[in-house]
Amino acid sequence: MAESAMSLPMSRSEFLAWEHEQLEKHEFWQGEVFAMTGARQAHVMVALNVATLLKSHLRGKPCRAYISDMQLEVEAADAVYYPDVVVSCDPADLLAERVLRRPTVVIEVLSDSTAAYDRGVKFAAYRKLSSLKEYVLIDPERRTLEIFRRTEQDDWLLVTRDAERGLVLPSLAFEAGLDAVFEDLDTLEPAAAQSDPTTPSA
Repeated sequence: MAESAMSLPMSRSEFLAWEHEQLEKHEFWQGEVFAMTGARQAHVMVALNVATLLKSHLRGKPCRAYISDMQLEVEAADAVYYPDVVVSCDPADLLAERVLRRPTVVIEVLSDSTAAYDRGVKFAAYRKLSSLKEYVLIDPERRTLEIFRRTEQDDWLLVTRDAERGLVLPSLAFEAGLDAVFEDLDTLEPAAAQSDPTTPSA
């Protein structure tokens, strides 16, 4: 998740070279650099659930799932991001060391601080990727999914019926139920309740 802007105006190529030397992760958008903040446990768990499901499904296929340590460069938007989960079937991406450029699916796990950005500026950038077929937003708090698909007319369609069933990705012939996407999140709730001073004691 990118939150705090840094005063380091630079080109995208300069950013990629600079970022390679940094200990912390940063995202880039049209000359601006943003430091990445740590994610909450629910965010990490959902991303890992989805990446694990996709890795198992894609085994032996010419596609690969990546978690948030791989960069995604969007040249047409002059941007570089760290998607929570990304799947690419492009041969050049499969050989890439750090930077992907032609994803088939991008998945972002929402938080209160980044939801508007993921739906707005970031989605607008991702739509410029001609290889991208589906874009998914997952809300761990509300246990909901938003699935956007590119149509044959190059429009983007919000697919509500499939999202109610779970993570349905025809571009990868993949489907996982909501229980699998949000697996283990219920184990976090008792701890949260115990730490809440407003929770009545038994």
